[in-house]
Amino acid sequence: MTCNEHAIRCIEKLAKFCGQHTPPSVSFEFFPPKNDEMEAALWQNILQLVPLKPAFVSVTYGAGGSTRERTHHTVKRILQETPLSPAAHLTCVGASREEIDAIAGDYWESGVRHIVALRGDMPGGGAYQPHPDGYPYALDLVKGLKKIGDFEISVAAYPEVHPEAPNPQFDIDYLKRKIDAGATRAITQFFFDTDTYFRFLEQAQEAGITTPIVPGVVPIVNYAQIVRFSKACGASIPAWMHNLLDGMDAYPEQRDMLSFMITAEQCRLLAQGGAGHIHFYTLNRAPLTRAVCHLLGIYTQTE
Repeated sequence: MTCNEHAIRCIEKLAKFCGQHTPPSVSFEFFPPKNDEMEAALWQNILQLVPLKPAFVSVTYGAGGSTRERTHHTVKRILQETPLSPAAHLTCVGASREEIDAIAGDYWESGVRHIVALRGDMPGGGAYQPHPDGYPYALDLVKGLKKIGDFEISVAAYPEVHPEAPNPQFDIDYLKRKIDAGATRAITQFFFDTDTYFRFLEQAQEAGITTPIVPGVVPIVNYAQIVRFSKACGASIPAWMHNLLDGMDAYPEQRDMLSFMITAEQCRLLAQGGAGHIHFYTLNRAPLTRAVCHLLGIYTQTE
């Protein structure tokens, strides 16, 4: 079967599925811009996704909170200038408890009610070192946030196990502790094998986790970048996908077509398996995410 034939087959399956099922809800993640030009480009991408009415949109920190001020600015601009519900990322890296509490309090006063609470990674990718006066880990951050305001709190989950976890059970148990401390939901690291997600979901349920575990999906807008991300976070790339995409960054239009096919089929399988919500890591590029949402049956207001 050729790639075109496979793409048509995937689209036919998705169209049939959407005709029989309610589309999942969605959310989108963005990273803050590094300069004014990137901010303008980001804002155009955000506006493209507004009509899809996502449940929320999140804005990340750079490593070590290096883009903290731009994160705050972007979150507040989303809140003030769009109908979207923004979720602000907070990490434990590079800040004292007093500083983090002040940031969270400022968000609450500004009307932000959703925090994505993460441990975070060290700048430069070194071994994690808790701030001497900070929240040591995400669990501690969740507990601290609940003392500041009744935030909706999302935390991270790792279907293929956190790279620093000693074993899978430890990872599951730690996730449950974050949920028990007050987290509203978990959002997974991206993955490409849907069976991996469903196995993880089953393990979490066996451990007594009943809150939603939202699958995180990344449309591939740069394959070399995804390879680097995958090595850093422990996400595996299936051989069939590598064979399709390796070297295709030199041909962006063809790469985007393949990425669209891959992401659409992944989302179909997730929705068919019962995932009622899908979180898209947009990498600040809206077109692929918007196209996949369209195939899922999530249309803009003018359609």
